[in-house]
Amino acid sequence: MKLDQTVNDLHPDLPKAEARIETDLMYRHWDQWHDYAYSHIFIADYDGKSISNSIDIMEYERYDSPMNPFGGMEQINWSPDSKNIAYTCKKMVGKEYTLSTNSAIYFYNLETKETKNITEELKGYDVNPVFSPDGKMLAWESMEQDGYESDQNRLFIMNVKSGEKKDYTSNFDQNVHGLVWAEDSKSIYFTSDYHARFQVYNLNVKTEKIKQITDGVHNYRSVHPYNGKLIGTKQSMSMPTEVFTINPETGEENQLSFINKNLMGQLKFGDVKERWIKTTDNKNMLVWVIYPPNFDPNKKYPALLYCQGGPHGSVHQFFSYRWNFQMMAANGYIVVAPNRRGLSSFGKEWNDQISGDYGGQNMKDYFSAIDDVAKEPYVDGNNLGAVGASYGGYSVLWIAGNHEKRFDAFIAHDGIFNFEAMYLETEEMFFVNWDIGGPYWDKANKKSYDSSPHKFVDKWDTPIMVIHGEKDYRIPYTHSMSAFNAAQLRGIPGKYLHFPDENHWVLEPQNGILWQREFFSWLDKWLKDEE
Repeated sequence: MKLDQTVNDLHPDLPKAEARIETDLMYRHWDQWHDYAYSHIFIADYDGKSISNSIDIMEYERYDSPMNPFGGMEQINWSPDSKNIAYTCKKMVGKEYTLSTNSAIYFYNLETKETKNITEELKGYDVNPVFSPDGKMLAWESMEQDGYESDQNRLFIMNVKSGEKKDYTSNFDQNVHGLVWAEDSKSIYFTSDYHARFQVYNLNVKTEKIKQITDGVHNYRSVHPYNGKLIGTKQSMSMPTEVFTINPETGEENQLSFINKNLMGQLKFGDVKERWIKTTDNKNMLVWVIYPPNFDPNKKYPALLYCQGGPHGSVHQFFSYRWNFQMMAANGYIVVAPNRRGLSSFGKEWNDQISGDYGGQNMKDYFSAIDDVAKEPYVDGNNLGAVGASYGGYSVLWIAGNHEKRFDAFIAHDGIFNFEAMYLETEEMFFVNWDIGGPYWDKANKKSYDSSPHKFVDKWDTPIMVIHGEKDYRIPYTHSMSAFNAAQLRGIPGKYLHFPDENHWVLEPQNGILWQREFFSWLDKWLKDEE
């Protein structure tokens, strides 16, 4: 049975016709048009040589598990007795799917072949189920509010026999990620971000106490118990990911892998310093400042304000092969990376403030950060740039019309330029409904739409480069095209770097190298005075 029909199915006498006929939403997602196919879970017998008795446990369902676009095997888990499969799925289609984040955890019983929604009363994202080794409990990550993709990520545990559920992080004002049970089923290890660093934590299920195990300026990306110790993957702004052992009692670490040792030994990194500054509403904000290698405080350096995407997700100790702070610093720039309003790891209030206030307090936070660092005698206040992607790209486009001559060059990657267009062009409607407040024809949302960058083009006066991938369906490339055209028509120096085969990110290696070359070529042209 074919669940959906293509144009050629509907018109079999036109086998060479290339077109789409749509009657509902969610016809494209992230970087792909819907292909009329679905990812299902199959189980089968395996005797060590061949597979037999294959069963589709989601037969005839128009849903995906794992969920698109980023879900993997972490969303599917066997019970230890092999009698049940717990899996993540958002059983909606079309308009309903694009308006909601209400995914659920389902149990499929291999004996009865029955499927049950075990999180039906929970309305936000419920993902990544993990059975305890003794099979008595199931843990998963859960968000409370439907439609809010960046709500606090909580740790829920259910008694498999009774069905009783409980939030074990109701007094823990942080997110949880990557749940894994201890081998004795008495506790759960996970990672969580606090003050822009990811550490390893442990929840004692009986006492409900949460203990922080690791400490330091780094990110632990994952953790797993093994033979009385923990195995974790760790990175920082100055180190790509490597594998470490961790003592679960003391937090003592020991590096196991040295994959990047040869390359790292050839490089010199700049200092990464933590700086807390006061915002315009008298809050304390963490700003990372990354200095060039061989930094000389008696010299003056151009500086870059880094604008974070998301809009949620802290400026933590990540190591990126594109937005790499050490790469920027090595090219002779001081990098100013503020954890502005709307970013996680500083509590739910700080995280949630940005929704409906895109052009508000978080923009003041950006200015507070760059103004504070620019006072240093080693910063060349006449050569400041602002760069960012996604929400960071929107931030740069907004700042371009509101910066009061602070900056001398801009780079906006995959940024929102026109809010009205964004509302009707993006694919996950729950995002724009929550963060912008809903459609532009609802006059109650006037504040949000008044912060659209295209409304400030008349104030543009600074060279600007825009970058976009044509397969970006979250923020379509027409936004960067429009911004570039506006700059050209206004007589503002501009450049448009367009990638026909990239999505919201740049993933192909040579495209990434080209990105870096063009990025620094543009900044050097406008921010480095000729010798």
